[in-house]
Amino acid sequence: MILALAAQAALAATPAPAAPTPPPLPAPYATPSVEKRSVTVGWPEGGRPKAPEGFEVLPFATGLSSPRQMLVLANGDVLVAEAQTIKNGKTSANRITLLRDDNRDGKADQSFTVAENIRQPFGLAIVGPDLWIAATDGVLRAPFKPGDTTLGGPIEQILALPAGGYNNHWTRNLIASPDGKTVYLTIGSASNIAEHGPAEDQGRAEIRAIDVATRKATPFATGLRNPVGLAFEPTSGALWTAVNERDGLGDELVPDYITSVRAGGFYGWPYSYFGKTIDPRVKQDKPDLVARAIVPDLAVGPHVAALGIAFAPQAWPAGWTQGAFVARHGSWNRAKFSGYDVVFAPFANGKPTGEIRPFLTGFVSDEAKSEVFGRPVSLATTATGALLLADDAGNAIWLVRPVAAKAPVAAPPTAAPVSPSGPPQ
Repeated sequence: MILALAAQAALAATPAPAAPTPPPLPAPYATPSVEKRSVTVGWPEGGRPKAPEGFEVLPFATGLSSPRQMLVLANGDVLVAEAQTIKNGKTSANRITLLRDDNRDGKADQSFTVAENIRQPFGLAIVGPDLWIAATDGVLRAPFKPGDTTLGGPIEQILALPAGGYNNHWTRNLIASPDGKTVYLTIGSASNIAEHGPAEDQGRAEIRAIDVATRKATPFATGLRNPVGLAFEPTSGALWTAVNERDGLGDELVPDYITSVRAGGFYGWPYSYFGKTIDPRVKQDKPDLVARAIVPDLAVGPHVAALGIAFAPQAWPAGWTQGAFVARHGSWNRAKFSGYDVVFAPFANGKPTGEIRPFLTGFVSDEAKSEVFGRPVSLATTATGALLLADDAGNAIWLVRPVAAKAPVAAPPTAAPVSPSGPPQ
C-alpha cells in the first residue's frame, strides 16, 4: 500500500507531457476532392516492408486470403480473421484461421481453419471459455480455449448488428476489458456524413460496451465515424481507438486520428470534425452535441485510413518503448498517396508527446502507376516482444522484432517527424 501511494505521488509529481500541436485545418474545398485508388501488384519474391535500422521483418505467414484482424493467444498461437470488401464480383474467405509457430523462429509452421462461413468476420476476443467473433452482421461466440485448433461447440449469435453501408464500413472490432467483464465493440457509420438521413445510421458510428454477464450492449462513445483499431494504453489503462474521418472536403480534410475513448463522449460526427469544426454539408440541428464534441488526442493524417493500433512492446530499443504504432491502410480520396505504412506516436504518462514518425514503409511500388505491394491493416504484440502486422492486400502477416547487435540500437531522431499526410514524396 505504501509503495502504491508512493508510486501515485511520483506520477502526480511528474510534469504533464506537452501535447502534440493540433493539425492546421484548411477551409473546406481548399483543394478539390479527388479519387486516386491503389492497385495491388503483390510483393516480389523476397520483398517485405522496410523497418528502421536495428529491426528485422519476417514473413510470419503468407498465402492468406485478405488477413484482417489478429488475436495472439496465451500459448502463442495467432488467430486471424480472413475477410474482405465484397463488391464487383469479389468473394471473401469468411473464415478464422489459427497460425502456430512450433519452433518459435518467427514463422508459422502450421495453419488450421477454426471457423468458416461467417459473414465478413473481423474482431476477435477470448472471453472466459469462449471465442467471440465480430462479424459484420452480429457478434458471435463459441467454446474455445488456447491450444485448441477447432471450436469446442456450435456458434451462437450474441448480438445482431446493422450491416452494409458507405465505402464498406463493414468491419466490427472487439476487445475485452482486462477484468473480462466488458467487451467493447466498434461499429462504423453507414454513410459518409449521414447524407441519407439518420435512420440509416441508427446504432452506428459508435463504440458499444457489452456486459459479458447479461450480454446487454449500450453506447459507450458516439460520433466516431468509423472506429476500427482498439487497444488499452498500458500506463493509464484507458481504451484507445483508431478512427477514419470523412471524405469529400479536399486533400487535407479531415485528419484521421487516434484517441482515448471517454465513457459517454461525443466526437463530432457527422456535425463537426476535430472537435467543434462545423462540416458545412451537414444540417446543424444538434448544437448541443457539437458544443460538447471532444477534440481527438492525435491526428495521424488526412485520408490515411488509420485502421490498426497497438502499444509498443516494453523490451524494445530506446525510443520505441513508449508509444503507439498505427497501421495506415492508405488513401483513395487524395491527389497524392498518404498512409500505406505503419507509424509510431511517442507517449509519456499515457498521452502522446510528439508528432508521428515512420516505422514500417515500402508498401508503395510505383505511385505514378498507383501500384502498391500491400496495405497495412491491424497490429498485435506477442509475448516474445514482436510486433505483428496484417497486410490484407499482400495476403501476409509480417513479424517485426529487434535484432541482436554488438552496439545498442540508437534512438530514432526526433527532429524530423513524418508528415501526417504520409512519407516524403
